[in-house]
Amino acid sequence: MNRRAFVKNSSLLGAGMLVSKWGLPATADFPVVRVAPEKRHFKSEAVERAITQFNSKVNDKELAWLFNNCFPNTLDTTVQYTETGGRPDTYVITGDIDAMWLRDSSAQVWPYLSLIKQDEPLKRLIAGVVNRQTRCILRDPYANAFYHDDTKTGEWKSDFTAMKPGVHERKWEIDSLCYPIRLAYAYWKASGDTAPFNEDWQRAIETILQTFREQQRKEGDGPYSFQRRARTATDTQPMAGFGYPVKPVGLICSAFRPSDDATLFSFLIPSNFFAVRSLRQAAEIVKQVRHDEKLAADLLALATEVEQALQKYAVVNHPVYGKVYAFEVDGFGGINLMDDANVPSLLSLPYLGVMKNADPVYLNTRRMLLSADNPFFYKGKAAAGIGGPHVGKDMIWPLGIVIQGLTSSNDAEIKNCIRMLKATHADTGFMHESFHKDDPKKFTRSWFAWANTIFGEFLWKVYNEKPQLLNA
Repeated sequence: MNRRAFVKNSSLLGAGMLVSKWGLPATADFPVVRVAPEKRHFKSEAVERAITQFNSKVNDKELAWLFNNCFPNTLDTTVQYTETGGRPDTYVITGDIDAMWLRDSSAQVWPYLSLIKQDEPLKRLIAGVVNRQTRCILRDPYANAFYHDDTKTGEWKSDFTAMKPGVHERKWEIDSLCYPIRLAYAYWKASGDTAPFNEDWQRAIETILQTFREQQRKEGDGPYSFQRRARTATDTQPMAGFGYPVKPVGLICSAFRPSDDATLFSFLIPSNFFAVRSLRQAAEIVKQVRHDEKLAADLLALATEVEQALQKYAVVNHPVYGKVYAFEVDGFGGINLMDDANVPSLLSLPYLGVMKNADPVYLNTRRMLLSADNPFFYKGKAAAGIGGPHVGKDMIWPLGIVIQGLTSSNDAEIKNCIRMLKATHADTGFMHESFHKDDPKKFTRSWFAWANTIFGEFLWKVYNEKPQLLNA
């Protein structure tokens, strides 16, 4: 049964028949919509304790209900854990699409890292994600999404690119290679476990370095191109699949954005910032765990080169906001001023650890992005927030509102983000990909685990740092 049908059917049951194990008796307003315990894919005692703690301390029962549903959603519904040769192996789907995105899978398990010291099975589950991602990168560093079965071919097998079995989609996105590094680094710091960092992992890092260098396009367009027979321009690339020309200035090209939409100008600034951070994290692991001084130096050299190019090309003067970060540039002077709700975005840079949220250029950029001067900022009767071209005009992404809250230091702004998210779940108890600015019941993707889990991450962060904002 799909989630929307499950929610509808649950709502029709008598309140007396619905009792939540975690202290949330069902009412007419808050039916039990979380997957039944016997149908959950993975159980974490640490996550359940966090839910119980949150529910016992937060007076707002709707927020407690939402946290109960959303925070464990990745574990409940999307993970498949096995062990191969004694090594953990975890496949993670996005929700309603049976494929593993390198980006989404990293982001979906990220909120649980703080709990792994209390929960060995959860620790092994996340180690399994790192191991599976290593396999994926070695299969094809230009692919963004993969199947559990390495022999499977899927709906995009006819795309005009070098498709391989086991690859769901082959849209080249810089962040697809950054997220696995971010997860691996944070896992290492949280656990001290070096088991995932074997020879295969090092080969994956070498492959990432090679791919980033190829996509600086200093020696031609490189080996990657992509075209698709598509109704929308955002699903394919022009110029024989290489995209519009760029001037080689040291930045890395990304054919697609984290939304899986095509870039207009291939130097995607948020993703290049993310690459700098990721290259330095990879270098630290390579040096301290793998003891490869040369590879570490090569990673740091590329990070420095990209950072210097960002200093020269990423900042532009806006007539209203002053110095701001561009979303995309081409090195010739072409500039795209906007933001997209998907992460990495300009708004998300502090969340990714790229810069502080007090950075003056970031603050100028933030004011621009959260205004009508961002063509993908929408304000309506239901909420105000950032969307993107992926699902069309007037559609706000909960992911964008969550990121706004996670990167804010203003209590009133954080509370308002929570209020909007609480008001726009459309009586389902879950977050969605997007909803209409005037009517949250017009939403896309009823099962989108990243949106659910990062909303739980946001609430858990506020609970631990500013609990008064949840009970005000």
